[in-house]
Amino acid sequence: MRSIRFLVLTVSIVTLIALNSHWGSAVMALPPPEDTPEEILRTQIITEARSPIDGKPLTAAEYAELQAQLQKAPPPKLTSNLRQTLFLLRLRNALRQVFPFLNF
Repeated sequence: MRSIRFLVLTVSIVTLIALNSHWGSAVMALPPPEDTPEEILRTQIITEARSPIDGKPLTAAEYAELQAQLQKAPPPKLTSNLRQTLFLLRLRNALRQVFPFLNF
């Protein structure tokens, strides 16, 4: 009889603790009230942009004009020597992230 009471008490306490620990998590999972819903953000028209060349902010008309200019005259190609140097620098950077203890 005592073991049954002890078992019922233990199960009750464990259930209450489990329910209590998950009680506030549903509320904390909600976004803040001032956050704009994603559905509204998807329907908004973007009227500002950044230049792909130097990152300066542009209006939509300036961005379209710049894209047209880039289509007509693309930026000059890099020399093969400079291209190889950039490749080696990127490879070095990637290797440093994988092997930070190497000093090269």
